[in-house]
Amino acid sequence: MVTGSSVPRLVVAAPASGSGKTTVATGLMAAFAARGLAVSPHKVGPDYIDPGYHALATGRPGRNLDAYLCGTELIAPLFLHGARGCDLAVVEGVMGLFDGAAGEGELASTAQVATLLRAPVVLVVDASSQSRSVAALVHGFASWDPRVRIGGVILNKVGSDRHEELLREALDSAGVPVLGVLRRAPQVETPSRHLGLVPVAERGAQAVDAVAAMAAQVALGCDLDALERLARSAGPLPEGSAPWTPGPSPAPGRPPRPAGTSPAKPRVAVAGGPAFTFSYAEHTELLAAAGAEVVTFDPLRDEALPEGTAGLVVGGGFPEVYAAELSANEPLRGAVAALALGGAPVAAECAGLLYLCRELDGLPMCGVLDAAGRMSERLTLGYRDAVAVSDSALAVAGTRLRGHEFHRTVVAPGAGAAPAWGVRAPERRVEGFVQRGVHASYLHTHWAAEPGVARRFVERCRTS
Repeated sequence: MVTGSSVPRLVVAAPASGSGKTTVATGLMAAFAARGLAVSPHKVGPDYIDPGYHALATGRPGRNLDAYLCGTELIAPLFLHGARGCDLAVVEGVMGLFDGAAGEGELASTAQVATLLRAPVVLVVDASSQSRSVAALVHGFASWDPRVRIGGVILNKVGSDRHEELLREALDSAGVPVLGVLRRAPQVETPSRHLGLVPVAERGAQAVDAVAAMAAQVALGCDLDALERLARSAGPLPEGSAPWTPGPSPAPGRPPRPAGTSPAKPRVAVAGGPAFTFSYAEHTELLAAAGAEVVTFDPLRDEALPEGTAGLVVGGGFPEVYAAELSANEPLRGAVAALALGGAPVAAECAGLLYLCRELDGLPMCGVLDAAGRMSERLTLGYRDAVAVSDSALAVAGTRLRGHEFHRTVVAPGAGAAPAWGVRAPERRVEGFVQRGVHASYLHTHWAAEPGVARRFVERCRTS
């Protein structure tokens, strides 16, 4: 085990999406874990699904490193928080190596995160339709930004021994070592649908088998010893880097609690199960650090909220996939409505927003909000700069936060609620709902960027 900023680390990147980053990163995590190493899993960007496979591979929470949502200054601290007590860390990139937030240059790109972490990059190249050209591709990526160190290449979807020979001959001139060759293997492919991969929570034993297949393929085709040596070549993190902590912080608009007081420990129910799989590990840690007792429940199966629930958090996921089952659970829908109508704090993001609506694709939901949700052909995707336009259980008006939208649904609002956010791009608009203690929005946010959000929510749970 290593400590502090010396934790060995690799960033797994690719020239483009669809090259096999998730297969390689998850396989590496599982293969290193099988060697007895404590592996810390990370994902660049706002993605919620890949970290579920990472957690399955390592037995530790998958954590996100998002320089847009959290700021560049939090990348190293969040990394060190997740990697505390680990022997090695693997960071899966997002999109292509140099792709970041639209119109923001390198911001939130895999390359930027690798630079901030002073970590070597392993480039995963889909070699299925090329041979000698692979050398030009790799040379271009290796020379594009001198701050980014490409430490090796893993060739994916290689068709034959002869194909591998041609690729290796070409790469001899590129100056970047080949650290692995993976053949085409349908058994490791993970099914996808309208928002990406199918989450682990929905696949059960199939997900376990898929991760095992990834580990076996990577262990067979990659030089794990060389990859571990590369990870150990990572430079020290900037002087003064310290792990992020979810410890108490002042709530926006609230004075600090007087010393010596012993506040009540409110119970906060957090939706989980297959329908609500989108959450950041730091959110529950922040709630607990703010003094809450966090209890998870499954809206597909549980007919009541946890006893003594004082506040409710319903994150993202796939309510549209499970709309019939969610609608059929009338006792829980009634309990959620009663809690919200009684003024208890409720924080809902995306899927949570749809669950609180009057209906979703014509099926009754909780009816907390006078709004109807429906599936759409249009994908809404992108980072957003937002400012709170109404006081709520999460923030006072004027609080600025960055978020991310990712959905194929639309909500037609009725009356009775104030907007939650003013969003600046891609067009100026108001978004979301604030009603009694409810804050519901399409915007996914990372509370580590503004820990006072969790503190304010828990304090509202104590006093509502």
